[in-house]
Amino acid sequence: MNPDRSAIEVRGAREHNLQDVSVTLPWGRLICMTGVSGSGKSSLAFDTLFAEGQRRYIESLSAYARQFLTQVSKPDVDGITGLSPSVAIQQKTSGWNPRSTVGTITQAHDFLRVLFARIGESRCPKCDRPIRAQSRDQMLARLLPWGEGAAVLVMAPIARKRKGEFRDVFDDLRRQGFARARVDGAVVSLSDPPKLAKNQRHDVDVVIDRLTIREDARMRLAEAIEHALRIGQGTLVVHRSEEGRGGADAGGAGNDLILSSEYSCATCGISLEAPTPQTLSFNSPQGMCPRCDGLGRSFDFDPDLLVPDPDKSFLDGAVEPMRGPIGRWRRHIFRSVAQHVGFDLKAKWRDLSAAARNALLFGTGDAHLTFEWRTRGGVFRHGGTFDGVVADLMRSYRKATSAMVRSYYEKYMREQVCPQCRGARIGPQGAAIRLGGRTLPELCAMSVDQLAEFVDGLTLGATERTIAEQALRELRLRLRFLQDVGLNYLTLDRAAPTLSGGESQRIRLASQIGAGLTGVLYILDEPSIGLHPRDNRRLLDSLKRLRDQGNTVIVVEHDEETMRESDYLVDFGPGPGVRGGRVVASGGVDAVCASAESVTGAYLSGRRRIEVPKRRRPVERTGKIRSSRRTKT
Repeated sequence: MNPDRSAIEVRGAREHNLQDVSVTLPWGRLICMTGVSGSGKSSLAFDTLFAEGQRRYIESLSAYARQFLTQVSKPDVDGITGLSPSVAIQQKTSGWNPRSTVGTITQAHDFLRVLFARIGESRCPKCDRPIRAQSRDQMLARLLPWGEGAAVLVMAPIARKRKGEFRDVFDDLRRQGFARARVDGAVVSLSDPPKLAKNQRHDVDVVIDRLTIREDARMRLAEAIEHALRIGQGTLVVHRSEEGRGGADAGGAGNDLILSSEYSCATCGISLEAPTPQTLSFNSPQGMCPRCDGLGRSFDFDPDLLVPDPDKSFLDGAVEPMRGPIGRWRRHIFRSVAQHVGFDLKAKWRDLSAAARNALLFGTGDAHLTFEWRTRGGVFRHGGTFDGVVADLMRSYRKATSAMVRSYYEKYMREQVCPQCRGARIGPQGAAIRLGGRTLPELCAMSVDQLAEFVDGLTLGATERTIAEQALRELRLRLRFLQDVGLNYLTLDRAAPTLSGGESQRIRLASQIGAGLTGVLYILDEPSIGLHPRDNRRLLDSLKRLRDQGNTVIVVEHDEETMRESDYLVDFGPGPGVRGGRVVASGGVDAVCASAESVTGAYLSGRRRIEVPKRRRPVERTGKIRSSRRTKT
């Protein structure tokens, strides 16, 4: 041990009620500061030792850096020697940043994001089909065993669920030399293409080649893949029939395999960026839910507030912000929605089905509706989707520039779980990625114990194990640290503002153990508070692990087990306030017990005890709590 670092010497400390305290604290030990409340423990630990450590650190920085930091005044002390950089882990909450969670504080969430981005299975956010970016060689290697001996059509997708007659498309394909296409599941000749309904949605694929997959057809298949990817802009479709070559020509019966050289879903027609850790971060614009900006909760219209009188019908103003007359144009839209879902707009709101209410308030999704506009000149039809009343109200609220108008709409709004991400905080692409069959929000909703068991049970291939090895090791370490400090029941998605002071402190303790720093003075404020006695042993083991890394650990404590397990005790007293502020005993447990002036020593030695009363006071009044649903309850 460095002789200059054998002890921390404090001379003449007079901060708050300290009465010219001088004390020697051995370096590299677990030190417990005890005494009655108000006797000066925290004044020496936090307001003297920690404050001086912070002040010295700030003074070591350049003048430019110091201008951005809060200046710390020098504590009232004659001198301190042997002091190292100090870290205080106090008994307080982690702040009120709604973006902080147990996972982000401990960095466990960061390593989960790395795992999902690197070895997770990407899926389409709409249809949930797997999305893989593959090289041409990988596609060939997959197709040979998949369709061995079968007749297949290699096709390039041209249109997916698009309206139109596609006559120009068919003419252009024929001029390029293609003879066949598959239209809505049927293979047709481009010399005599079908006449398609202009207002209906169609699927169109051009046939690149038809062949029977065999080993001797490898070169031909590779050329077909290359050509299909070029025409299909990175996507191809291979149709395999179970009925031989004739079945492949039929095109409608059999199996389709969709392959892509990009992260895109040929079925839904959406393209995605290759997943990165930022794709799964609710603190990054790339990954956060666009509706709630990654908070998991949004200020939205509440159906219960929108409909104060469910005995009214929709047309009679059941949705209060719309209680004025409904114009003819809007009426024909609502009438078409009612016909599509199957309900009566004149029925009482309470008599409508959940599907009907949801359609009126939140829309019909991607469903294509046909709206009928009746005039004296006849009936005119037009197609489209319906977003719902709430979407219209939200648009009006966001456009409002008047405080009075915004205040009017806010009467019908309240903070609630985001309806788009359902509290998951991340966007659709990140939420659709799976690892071991689970999504990131599902893993973050598990307790630490459950998540540790899931991680240990992951089955990975050789390549995946190599990629994930370091991230898995770091993740397991952080989960173990949380278990060691008695926080195995927490979930990684638990918001920091909902943590108790003791939980917050132990999370920071777990983070410091994981940091692996050495030569640091750690000061903790009652880390055992709120902890069940069965978990106290694990907490003490964590404190000793922090000490064994080459640090000095000072805890301000009232817990007997912590005192007895400490290497060194400093007892303050003999009383609180002006009657305290002195070190009445220091050393091992035996030294404190032998001190006649130490109140703590009297109880540790058994000279004094708190007797259990023979009779308890009778209970005269009680209180009841019903239906509590806050945080964990």
